[in-house]
Amino acid sequence: MAKDKDNKGGAAVAEPGPPPRLRERFKSEISPKLGEAFGKKNPMSRPKLDKIVVNINMGRHLEGTKLPANVKETVLSSLKTITGQRPVVIKAKRSVSNFKVREGYETSAMVTLRQDRMWHFLDRLINLAMPRIKDFRGMNEKAFDKGGSYSLGLTEQGVFPEIDMAKATFTHGMHVNLVFKNSDPKMSRFVLEELGFPFRREEKKK
Repeated sequence: MAKDKDNKGGAAVAEPGPPPRLRERFKSEISPKLGEAFGKKNPMSRPKLDKIVVNINMGRHLEGTKLPANVKETVLSSLKTITGQRPVVIKAKRSVSNFKVREGYETSAMVTLRQDRMWHFLDRLINLAMPRIKDFRGMNEKAFDKGGSYSLGLTEQGVFPEIDMAKATFTHGMHVNLVFKNSDPKMSRFVLEELGFPFRREEKKK
């Protein structure tokens, strides 16, 4: 990102970067098409992507009451590198023995992305990370909730090219939730497909 000098104090000031291309495409192309396809004439009533939540579970790595230092450091570093935002560490509200979760202990790390960072992350997820998934055949088309939000899981952080797996102390997956407003599964799928989201195609029976 280019920088310039502030006239008063001489401090470096970051110049604004280009607008997220997926956001611009959504506004100019996809939203109008969505309105026509689903009878949503008022732009304010149309679905929109509100936020993206990225979560990494750490509870299964608990040793007694603490997480090993390398686990926490790797997870926090991965999330910050992938999202460009400082993650928040979540403590369990209740114990769940099947998942080795203990009440009050650090169990996961989470980032909530909005606005430009959300759109930049989605762009990298679709166009850089997903093509690097081994034996990738598309994402599950049925992973929508009734409000149109979509959930997916990634098995390793190395699908993001920003991550240097040679420096990683262990491999971890992550859960990604695309949260929509004013939507339902059909409309959210329409939006994601128009953005280039690769859903799994059902093979036709011979």
